[in-house]
Amino acid sequence: MGESGAGKSTLLSILGGLNHPSKGKVIVDEIDIYSLTHEQIATYRSEYLGFVFQSFNLVPYLTVLENVMLPLAISDLKKKEKEERAVTSLERVGLKKKIYRLPDQLSGGEQERVAVARAIVNKPPIILADEPTGNLDTKTSREIMELFLGLNNERQTIIMVTHNPDNTKYANKKIVLNDGKVVNGADKT
Repeated sequence: MGESGAGKSTLLSILGGLNHPSKGKVIVDEIDIYSLTHEQIATYRSEYLGFVFQSFNLVPYLTVLENVMLPLAISDLKKKEKEERAVTSLERVGLKKKIYRLPDQLSGGEQERVAVARAIVNKPPIILADEPTGNLDTKTSREIMELFLGLNNERQTIIMVTHNPDNTKYANKKIVLNDGKVVNGADKT
C-alpha cells in the first residue's frame, strides 16, 4: 500500500523481472533474476509468475479462451491440454460460459476475472496483482479477493498492490511504501 507515486507498481515490475532495480537484488529460490539472460528471465516469468495488470492487458482480437491460453504459448503442452487448463481457470473465475467472447463483449469485472484466469493458468507459485479490484464494484471486488484467498490457501503467494484498505483484511502481511521506500512492514493489521 501507499500513496500514488509511492513506488508500488514499480516494485511489482521489479519483482516480475520487467524493470531493473536501481540498487539491490531480487532473489527468488536462490536465483538472482537480474543476473539472468533475457531468455532466462522469460523462463523465470513463465515458471514462477502470474501477472494481473491494472489495465487487464487483454488482447482485443483474441477470445477469452485464447487470452487465458497466452501464458501457455511457450510451454510444451499439447493444444488440447492448454485449452483444458484455460477452461479450468475460466471455470474457477466463473466465466466458463463466455470463453468464445471477445474482451469488449465483457463487463469490466468480467475482464478482470479473465486477467486473473490468465494469471493462474500455468499454476505459478507467485501472482503479482496491480490494483486487481481498482475498477470493480464491491461485490466483484470481494469475489476476486476471495479467489486470491483460496489460491493463497493452496500455497500460492499473492503480492498485491492496492489502495483499498478493505483488501488488507485478506493479507497475511501489509507493507506500506512512501517515495520508493518501505515505511511500514508488519504482520496482519
